[in-house]
Amino acid sequence: MDDKDTPRVGAAVRRRRRTLGLTLAAVAERSGLSVPFLSQVENERARPSARSLDRVAEALETTTKKLHAAADSARAVDVVRGEEGEGVRRLVRGRHQLSALEFSGEPDLGREFQHRNDELMYVVAGAVDVEAEGQVHRLESGDTLFLSGGVRHRWRATVPDTKLLVVSVAEHIDATFDSRR
Repeated sequence: MDDKDTPRVGAAVRRRRRTLGLTLAAVAERSGLSVPFLSQVENERARPSARSLDRVAEALETTTKKLHAAADSARAVDVVRGEEGEGVRRLVRGRHQLSALEFSGEPDLGREFQHRNDELMYVVAGAVDVEAEGQVHRLESGDTLFLSGGVRHRWRATVPDTKLLVVSVAEHIDATFDSRR
C-alpha cells in the first residue's frame, strides 16, 4: 500500500482520545509512542504504520478496525438532492460533527428546544419568529440567528412557504474547549 492509499485516521484518533478524556501525553505513555508523533497523526501530518496504529488503538481502548471505520465516515462525500414538498429534510446523512435540517412549509412544532451545542438558523425564504432568552426575534429571508449551546428556544414560521435551514454542532461532539485535553 503506498502513502496515498494509507488511511488517514487522525480525526478518529483525536475524537476517541477526547471521548476518553485523555491527553496526548497519556496516550503516548500508554502506547510507547512520542507526543510529537501522536500530534502529527491527529493533525494528518503523519500516517502511522500498522504496528503503531495497533498500539494507538490499544491505548485508546479500541481496535484499528473501529478507528478505520470512524476515519472512513469522517471522509465521506455525500450529495443530498433537493426534494419537493413540505416537512423536515435531513441535509447531512449519518453521524458527523454537524447536523443540518431544512424545514419547509409552515411548521409550528409547538415545543421548546434546548441543545447542548451551538446552532445556527438561516431563513432561505419566508419568515420565522424565534423566541430565545425571553425575546422574540423576527427573521426574514437571508437572516441568520446564532444560538449558543444551552439556550432555550422555540420558533414558528410566520409566512407561507417558509424554508428554514438549521445547522448545529452534533450532540455527540463536545464543542467546549478544555485546556486540560
